[in-house]
Amino acid sequence: MSFAITGKTAIVTGAATGVGLAIARHFIDQGANVMMADIDEDRLAQELGVLGEDEGSVRSFGGDLREKLTIANLLSATIDAFDRIDILVNATQHMILSDPLDAEDDSITTLLSQNLMTSVRLSQQVAKRMIRQAENDGQKSGPVGTIINLSSIAARRTSPELLGFSVSSAALDQATRSMAVALAPHRIRVNAIACGSVMSGSLRGAIKEQSGLREEIIENTPLARIASAGEVAATAQFLAADGSGFMTGQILTIDGGRTLVDVVESAAH
Repeated sequence: MSFAITGKTAIVTGAATGVGLAIARHFIDQGANVMMADIDEDRLAQELGVLGEDEGSVRSFGGDLREKLTIANLLSATIDAFDRIDILVNATQHMILSDPLDAEDDSITTLLSQNLMTSVRLSQQVAKRMIRQAENDGQKSGPVGTIINLSSIAARRTSPELLGFSVSSAALDQATRSMAVALAPHRIRVNAIACGSVMSGSLRGAIKEQSGLREEIIENTPLARIASAGEVAATAQFLAADGSGFMTGQILTIDGGRTLVDVVESAAH
């Protein structure tokens, strides 16, 4: 059973910061070719300078993936650089607060566009490319490609101020399952990672701003710690590799057990 991704080509979105950046770095370290995509072109340029574009295994693409033309250009840039696409990691995730009682609040629409539709549209176009690659190669058996969506445990938790984020995460989970069934005949696997609290730049900022937040997260996590972005990246590698070849349509949860417990400790009557 192999968990190697050496020589494979991956597109990683949301790759300028946080978990997306951690996944991109990890894939590069594991010998994959990586196209790092993000709307923040300046941050991408900074990271590419650190990684060293002249090594040949990494490129960057800046643009707004809510635009269909941007998606087409991303695919073209990836093919020009590496000739093929084997892995897609949809790691672009945005979170804004919602006001469930405000009829003018558009957070649900905004986050469905950013967190769901960008992943769905990019997956559709990448899947077409993967199918065409297999046909051109005369490949009639074996894996053709894999798609990994970055989701959240918010899809299964209830927090009114996270209404838009929760709805978009739940929608992405269902899209993962539906796309997995649709693409299975083409030997393309689709899975997702549902994250709890991960020590990213945004969480570090929130911890600095909110006294006691770190302690609250740890107290309500059975493993009593916050995940590192590297742990999510290692899970993404597992899902991208042939070793998980019989897994599709699954939502792997990395939350230290948070979704297993009820914060109300007294027994229900």
